[in-house]
Amino acid sequence: MRFLFIKTPSEAVHQLKKVGVDTYGIEAMVTKMNSINLFLEGVECKVANILKQEMLSVGGDVAVSRGSVDCSVDRTDAIIIGTVKQQRQLAEKITVQPFGLKNIAQTIQILLDNFVRTTFLLTTPEREITLGEKTLVMGIVNATPDSFSDGGMFRNVDEAVEYGLTLEDEGANILDIGGESTRPGSEPVSAEEEMSRILPLLRVLRRQLTIPISVDTTKAVVARAAIAEGAEIINDISALRFDENMTEVAVSAGVPVIMMHMRGTPKIMQEGNLAYDSLIGEIIQFFDEEMSTAQSRGLKKENIVIDPGVGFGKSYEDNLRLIRHLEEFKTLGMPICIGTSRKGFVGATTGGEPQERLEGTAATVTAAIMNGAHIVRVHDVESIKKVTLMADAIARVSG
Repeated sequence: MRFLFIKTPSEAVHQLKKVGVDTYGIEAMVTKMNSINLFLEGVECKVANILKQEMLSVGGDVAVSRGSVDCSVDRTDAIIIGTVKQQRQLAEKITVQPFGLKNIAQTIQILLDNFVRTTFLLTTPEREITLGEKTLVMGIVNATPDSFSDGGMFRNVDEAVEYGLTLEDEGANILDIGGESTRPGSEPVSAEEEMSRILPLLRVLRRQLTIPISVDTTKAVVARAAIAEGAEIINDISALRFDENMTEVAVSAGVPVIMMHMRGTPKIMQEGNLAYDSLIGEIIQFFDEEMSTAQSRGLKKENIVIDPGVGFGKSYEDNLRLIRHLEEFKTLGMPICIGTSRKGFVGATTGGEPQERLEGTAATVTAAIMNGAHIVRVHDVESIKKVTLMADAIARVSG
């Protein structure tokens, strides 16, 4: 006898077929084999007690504070425990209940739909990009003199073009071009300087690459100019917050946006108190708010990718927690991009200068893929491409 942990509906179907269950039985059982937990913060005790009573009635449970039963505390966090089927039954049962339970029911249904979603489709002016069938590798081209890992790598445009073409040959699915370093402590540069670094490169690469180019910038004028030169994606570490015109640029150009979480600015993000009361919860709330703002200004939800911002205003331990708990970002029902390549927390674990952190980066990429990453942003494309192929094979095998 052994444990059998089921992570996806397809795995459940595979195991049931191996046992020899008939088609009707598979349909009835598949949702029972996937237990999940839903975390609810700060609910009133009377609400928590109703949730617990109703969840127990369908065979699940709700973990609540000891003082919630006799209401000796005003509020409690609650963990709703059960299969997907039991969670949906709970939502149906509380839809007609008072005290805001209807809203909780609707949220549960949305979260469960997000949980089972596996693929996404980004639309650029040039193509459609499917996310979820395999992990996409985003290769990094830093046209900067001061990036933490590869600053000053190119002496001229021709060298940068050759490098970009090499990354495509090595297996990059997207090429990310940036003209401003965002390493901890870095100083911002002017839009003019940023454009002088990337636009000549874009003009040449757009004619020779077959893969899409993303522009790594927080400035609307830079993004607009880059899109005019062939960029198809905006990768904004500020999640569209640093420049009020950035959303309009994305909307008018019809390009997807990668929105990253960061507290502060690159210059000061690693200074002072890096503590979070609730790391994942606060980042999810951040994305929920910023995506709502962007959508209110016309950006399509279908063209947003989220990036939790490993290394941007986080402690060593929090960077590890983001990777370990990346799957919790399924709460938002959005594709996930993650950048761990050669970063300081990797060096703090394995030692070595940035260029010596390949093995540590490979481990973080594997863990991120197993926990739901759709795009990995990396320097060492040739090696990490092989890592993604192996991790994808493990993550997607049936049975």
